[in-house]
Amino acid sequence: MAHIDLPEFEQMSPTIQEKARPILEKTGKLGEIFKLLAIDEKIYMATDGMVQKYLLDETTLSYDIKEAIALLISKENGCKMCVDVHKSIARMLGGAQ
Repeated sequence: MAHIDLPEFEQMSPTIQEKARPILEKTGKLGEIFKLLAIDEKIYMATDGMVQKYLLDETTLSYDIKEAIALLISKENGCKMCVDVHKSIARMLGGAQ
């Protein structure tokens, strides 16, 4: 099975560290998906831009509905890391698990 060493905060670029600081301050840890994306700054920034535009920006769909959709898509795609992240967010928003 393939193995990828995920970077710790100190190994991330300064740009990504700036994005990581608020998460660390709030939760005390960085998730595996954050660390995986942080391997490459271009991939991280592209993904972050997409998340900002489609998930966090105000649209006709509420954030909790968008998270529920993201959870369903993650389940359909079979990505355990994504399922775990969106399930955790759904719980925080008071949604079903």
